[in-house]
Amino acid sequence: MSHIYQPVMLMTLLKNKGKASVKEIAQSILNQDPTQIEYYSEIVKNMVGKVLTKNRGITEKTGDTYNLIDGVKLSQSEVNELISLCEQKIQEYEKKRDGSHWEHRKRGRRVISGTVRYEVLKRANGRCELCGISHELKSLEVDHIVPKSLGGKDDISNYQALCYTCNSQKNNKDDTDFRSLNSQYEHREQECLFCNIEHSETKRIIEENTLAYVIRDAFAVTEHHSLIIPKRHTKDYFDLSQAEVNAVNQLIQSQKLQLDKKDKSIEGYNIGMNCGEVAGQTIFHCHIHLIPRRKGDVKEPRGGVRGVILGKGDYHYK
Repeated sequence: MSHIYQPVMLMTLLKNKGKASVKEIAQSILNQDPTQIEYYSEIVKNMVGKVLTKNRGITEKTGDTYNLIDGVKLSQSEVNELISLCEQKIQEYEKKRDGSHWEHRKRGRRVISGTVRYEVLKRANGRCELCGISHELKSLEVDHIVPKSLGGKDDISNYQALCYTCNSQKNNKDDTDFRSLNSQYEHREQECLFCNIEHSETKRIIEENTLAYVIRDAFAVTEHHSLIIPKRHTKDYFDLSQAEVNAVNQLIQSQKLQLDKKDKSIEGYNIGMNCGEVAGQTIFHCHIHLIPRRKGDVKEPRGGVRGVILGKGDYHYK
């Protein structure tokens, strides 16, 4: 984006005899941003336009154009008077709310660093994680999965890549889509081993983020065998939300980088989980195994995870 931002800033300075305020430069950049037009187009179509057209009968819509009913019949003095009344209403409302009416737009607007943005977009393979459209067709934005207004954190595990259309539509959804998320993520089971680690065995936790944590397996099959565990009590991987999938994946990647640096004997990994009793699950709180592998740690590594069913690991393509 620097290829746009920098020329726009320079043009603004040149047009203002070499001097411009931060707000003036920001306004110039905003004027270049089609995503903002798209965002407020959705506001017009789905909110204010609907109210003035269907509820109040003041406007009518033909295709993509709104008309003020009987607007052509107004004299210039009537137009000026109505504009003055609208401005007065805005001033009265702004005075009454003292700026608080824009707070919902401020929340979550903390600038996300280019490095974090890159990691989020890379994780999404350059596609909107809701509709799947490519970044080549629509600009992608970094969005809070759990909204800031509902306590969502500035944490990479709580970020997702959305195209500007999906992001604006998500912002317009009813709160019921998100209201239960915080309490959902707080769910713990009193008798669950992994739920209790957060409180009674915190020293075992070697890394964590908003929604998940890492411990070393107490019955390790290789050195540094680790478990990545969502904090919410949920049975298995298939019950994880997208936010939790992001959280555990971030920890898997982080642990791999740390272990590769720490132990040069590691040449590979097995990543796996047991989902259901018949698949070997014994603790019914989702946990993902990250198992470092070293040359010679088993006689025949061929087949890897296929070996969970005896005799199925050794196979040959014909």
